[in-house]
Amino acid sequence: MDRRSFCRGAAALGGAALAAGALRPLRADEPDEAERPAHQADYWERLADDRVRCLLCPRHCVVGPGGRGVCGVRENRSGTYYTLVHGRCCSEHIDPIEKKPLFHFRPGTQAWSLAAPGCNIECRFCQNWEISQARPEQVEMWDRSPEAIAAACVERSIPSIALTYSEPVVWFEYGRDIAAAARTRGVDTVVISNGFIEAEPLREWCGLVRAIKIDFKAFTQRFYRDVCSGDLGPVLDTLGRIRDAGVWLELVLLIVPTLNDDETEVKAMSRWILQRLGPDVPVHFTRFHPMYKLTNLEPTPVATLERCREIARAEGLHFVYLGNVPRHPGENTYCPQCGKILIERLGFTILENRLKNGHCPDCDAAIPGLW
Repeated sequence: MDRRSFCRGAAALGGAALAAGALRPLRADEPDEAERPAHQADYWERLADDRVRCLLCPRHCVVGPGGRGVCGVRENRSGTYYTLVHGRCCSEHIDPIEKKPLFHFRPGTQAWSLAAPGCNIECRFCQNWEISQARPEQVEMWDRSPEAIAAACVERSIPSIALTYSEPVVWFEYGRDIAAAARTRGVDTVVISNGFIEAEPLREWCGLVRAIKIDFKAFTQRFYRDVCSGDLGPVLDTLGRIRDAGVWLELVLLIVPTLNDDETEVKAMSRWILQRLGPDVPVHFTRFHPMYKLTNLEPTPVATLERCREIARAEGLHFVYLGNVPRHPGENTYCPQCGKILIERLGFTILENRLKNGHCPDCDAAIPGLW
């Protein structure tokens, strides 16, 4: 049995540990464009000469016949725009929800986590670049309908589905249909995204999912432009819109030495979060490790992460965490009123959860989250 047959068979059985496919060169026997599976995309408009303009993310790619957007997974076929990844996975795994990380959402539970390939930015430090920077024909994929995923969660008593690993924005239609199928079966959906999305598709997400975690790259346009080939402004807009929609929101900032660890920047970002998103939005400062195109830098010093946490808390943020630093006290949830430990963690494992109906058992302070 070849690897493709194995992956498809395991997925059909509800396999829990299908790893991301490795990037591979195109083969001579790859199907041509007209034979690749496709599903008509949403959020685009027709232009002259069979060109289309994508309206899903702020790039607004203009794509000629036979071409694809920057994401590599949306294709113009004779003047109609298609997504090439609807109903097709390249990675599936059952993860603890803490791995996303979401710390104030159903702690101690599992999430059926999946991805299709593609992304609309290119972070030089991406840990999942093998799938995020790949085209569909460059990774192993298998068929997984939204209904099958939702049904598998019910069968296995898994309460959540996580759209994760790559960038769910670029496989928006697939993720939306998964969330809709899950909701009819009482299963929650969470999104792990870079937040580089237009307002209308984001509104659709917010109407279907229970939580969104945004990988917030930095608080400067320079970093977004030079390190991620992205744009800060639309991400700030996304954060505000999620907050206004009332969807549970958490932020992760990977601290990359010399690139986004300036204390003045961290202070300005913390102040913006406080003013626009409020004091109760959890913020995770996580440790960088060399990978992809940033192998020349050292891992983030733990002292740098601790200083970022100290600054954010001093600015008034209540729930500031450290990530990729196992056994650090910054993994725990503390009551902002009395200071007692409420949830003790070791990596992705819950050692103790003392919350009582979402309240501190010592001072009865309400702790924001979906518990």
